[in-house]
Amino acid sequence: MALYEMRPMRTTPAHRTDALGELVCTNSFKSEAPTTAHGQLKREMRCLDSALLDAADESRVPAGAALAVDRHLFAAALTRCVHAHPAITILREEVTSIPEGPAVVATGPLTSSGMTASIGAELGDEELAFYDAIAPIVHADSLDRSVVYAAGRYGQEADYLNCPMTGTEYRSFVEALLEADVYEGHDWEEIPYFEGCLPIEVMARRGLDTLRFGPMRPVGLRDPRTGRRPHAVVQLRREDRAGQMWNLVGFQTRLRTGHQRRVFSMIPGLQDAEFLRWGSIHRNTYLNFPGCLTPFGTSRRREDLFLAGQLTGVEGYTESAASGIMAGINLHRVLNGEKPVLPPPVTMLGGLYRYLREADPANFQPMNSNWGLVDPLPGAPRKKIQRREALAARADRHLRRWIAAENIAPLAAAAVP
Repeated sequence: MALYEMRPMRTTPAHRTDALGELVCTNSFKSEAPTTAHGQLKREMRCLDSALLDAADESRVPAGAALAVDRHLFAAALTRCVHAHPAITILREEVTSIPEGPAVVATGPLTSSGMTASIGAELGDEELAFYDAIAPIVHADSLDRSVVYAAGRYGQEADYLNCPMTGTEYRSFVEALLEADVYEGHDWEEIPYFEGCLPIEVMARRGLDTLRFGPMRPVGLRDPRTGRRPHAVVQLRREDRAGQMWNLVGFQTRLRTGHQRRVFSMIPGLQDAEFLRWGSIHRNTYLNFPGCLTPFGTSRRREDLFLAGQLTGVEGYTESAASGIMAGINLHRVLNGEKPVLPPPVTMLGGLYRYLREADPANFQPMNSNWGLVDPLPGAPRKKIQRREALAARADRHLRRWIAAENIAPLAAAAVP
């Protein structure tokens, strides 16, 4: 099998290395908690032998219930894994048109112009686009530790650093944020941002308290200097295993660099911060899955042409990797004369694919894992935590049965709890 990667022959506005699996946005794969939708998706991926999660386990950094990684170690681990596979040949060259034979196209949201045109010609569908913003990273040594403190919400593991704000500090920050200048681009005022990754300045325009109920919410946190809950909090998440780099959680932005320095330095504890990466913005492209693909993610003209990853309208690292797993399973089945399959909709992966195939094509938007994707539970417990425990247990049972019935990865099936 040939795996084509155009970097370093041709790069993108967001990538900086030629490593496979380079993370250009957050270094977090979100929660592993057993009752969360993201945790359930990871359990299903592990049952299907996810190489991404193996690399994440090898490179993880402390982040409470979240699976966060040292992005450099992660990319190195995933690159080693692919290089070591005896059935994969890596070719470092750009592919500008869809291959004629069996293929999986997983070119991501930064697909090059040539391949984008080829995909459009194959699918007969105009591309849809949104803009994805990246949060800044600061150096740990430059933080004011008399202000910044380590703590998790409600006394959980102290894996995050917190910058507490008073009401006056918060209002001044929001005012400065709204006055700051942004990079101009194409039709900025009509950008169809994905709601799960809104730039901080876009959220601020929705109302004074929007940030306090979003990425700057102070619930479950107390300022050790006062013993009280602050008016707002900026949280920092570890980016590397050594704890030198910290990401401003939820602070993706399109502010000009000089304005980022001025505004973000107003955050208590960051007045002298060394910014290792400034926030930025890049263009993402995704397809109208229900409008142009089959339920299995193939071209309607070719059953051996699968599309996968964020290009298809799934949102998130693990969701993208999970769709790649399904593409690999089903291309193998097609080549062996079998019909493609999908997990039942009571599983997280099956529910995600149901959304992709049944969404209204006229209003299709990217989707990530959530419990609303799966069938409701008859006679569900009233308490949310118990209800989600039951949903997770049901998903695990049905995934195990599906794997056995379809003869998919039988060794992995035995590992399902």
